[in-house]
Amino acid sequence: MRKIRLTDENKKDLQARLLKRNPNQYKEQTDKVLEILDNVKNNGDKALFEYTKLFDKADLNAENVRVTEEEIKEAYGKLPAEVLEVIRKAARNIRDYHAKQKQYSWFDSEETGIILGQKVSAIEAVGVYVPGGKAAYPSSVLMNVIPAKVAGVKRICMVTPPGADGKVYEGTLVAAKEAGVTEIYKVGGAQAIGAMAYGTETIKKVDKIVGPGNIFVALAKKAVYGSVAIDSIAGPSEVMVLADETANPTYVAADLLSQAEHDELASAILVTDSEELADKVAAEIERFSAQLSRKAILEKSLENYGYILVADNMGDAVDAVNEIASEHLEILTKDPFMTMTKIRNAGAIFLGEFSSEPLGDYFAGPNHVLPTNGTAKFFSPLSVDDFIKKSSIIMYSREALEPVSNDIITFAKAEGLTAHANSIAVRFGKEVR
Repeated sequence: MRKIRLTDENKKDLQARLLKRNPNQYKEQTDKVLEILDNVKNNGDKALFEYTKLFDKADLNAENVRVTEEEIKEAYGKLPAEVLEVIRKAARNIRDYHAKQKQYSWFDSEETGIILGQKVSAIEAVGVYVPGGKAAYPSSVLMNVIPAKVAGVKRICMVTPPGADGKVYEGTLVAAKEAGVTEIYKVGGAQAIGAMAYGTETIKKVDKIVGPGNIFVALAKKAVYGSVAIDSIAGPSEVMVLADETANPTYVAADLLSQAEHDELASAILVTDSEELADKVAAEIERFSAQLSRKAILEKSLENYGYILVADNMGDAVDAVNEIASEHLEILTKDPFMTMTKIRNAGAIFLGEFSSEPLGDYFAGPNHVLPTNGTAKFFSPLSVDDFIKKSSIIMYSREALEPVSNDIITFAKAEGLTAHANSIAVRFGKEVR
């Protein structure tokens, strides 16, 4: 993990390096993804099952691709009781937090005969992608499904890669049942995104696709946008710790490594104005890395995207944090609340030494599906808002329309749209040519 003195020049170099992980940079993979999507679109289940055999080594067909109630019951039997209890506790926290985000329809009427309003409706069908691969993610199930349930989505279709035996990790299935998924399919990768976006003989088309995945999943979501809506194009995991001399170096090191273990492309960055803290954190990272189970991934991640940035002062450190706009930001300063008021760009902000990033990943309640690759400058965490749509309501009586009719006609004529003007004029015995 490299330690560097923070300057405007190397801050730009760092941003350029981090942005190389952006899905837009993967031309070779893009071509392959488009080929897969086109095959699934044209050949449906046949293509889907062939890709599952090729990539996941699992023999699937129309009879066994959908997870059955018996398989879910078996998963409950295999899952340790303490894990089930934690899943239920986390689900309750997530549900309670997202319930506060719920929006409702509203109407505003005036005595003049005008009624304006907004009708809030849940999206009808949502597809949720849950990663497999290097780790299983029941937490991702909860975070993607529960906001959809709170919003009122009726059909929630979940896809997740199977093992070579055609099975899905029991924790993933139990989390899906607890969260309220209506159907689960044992498929993954770009082919699963294609199946949900276009529909196949066994998987019906959805209206929106959410959930993180590998680079092929991210590129597939980008490609099908327009046929369906998507939440965002998720990049590799990121954590940034903003700390001063009061921070505990052991905590800082442990928290940086908690994200670096996700995969080789994950980034872990400490920004501090304390040279002493920087050196202590570097030593602790070396000590932890040698003993943690995912040592190889940690070392590669830190080698590629691990940084300790030493700023001249806390003001410069905060500027760097806002410029990089990390997915997760921990603030470990003497007064974290005061520091937080200066932060403009971050996906999720963790305040104080007992609010480590895994708290947000699993349990606290706020969503862990967050903007990456600097998109926290303009994107927000996944929320109930992602699963609703809004319709404007407009109603004018004759008495309300007549006083403003000439204004509308004038505006329409100014734009050269005489049919627009005529639509208003005919209601009052006039015509526009």
